[in-house]
Amino acid sequence: MSVLPIVMWPDARLRKVCTPVAALDAALEKLIGDMFETMYDAPGRGLAAPQVGVMQRLFVMDATWKEGEMSPLACINPSILPVCDVPSTNEEACLSIKGVAADVTRPNEIELHYTDLNAAMVTARLEGFAAICAQHEMDHLEGRVIFDHLETDARVALEREYESLLT
Repeated sequence: MSVLPIVMWPDARLRKVCTPVAALDAALEKLIGDMFETMYDAPGRGLAAPQVGVMQRLFVMDATWKEGEMSPLACINPSILPVCDVPSTNEEACLSIKGVAADVTRPNEIELHYTDLNAAMVTARLEGFAAICAQHEMDHLEGRVIFDHLETDARVALEREYESLLT
């Protein structure tokens, strides 16, 4: 396994909708291992394939490892359904947009559907931070980033703050 370079905003790949993963093979298994290593090294709690330049519907996450208990999850061709009307606003950061964070409102509980590496279809009910993390990574597969959840003035201000960090 190896640490992969993380694609940084405003790279155009972070704006593209990803294509479905076609084959569960050794190359995909290696990519997933590399993505986990990259995520933990960053250190982050989630990483989507476009963040490492792979334009496929795949993300990895581990919502609990920073608290000491590991719960790695590799989600191939995922989909998400909100299961409650109770939204939650939380500060979100992104490995592809280092140095800034945004308050993002999302459903606090979801049903996550995905294929695992054994080609099994999995349904998981997630709530709280795990639900937020999965939705953040799913956004990347749809070509969205945290800026897209902000009102125009807040977005412009946060993008300016980010750009000032690059110079």
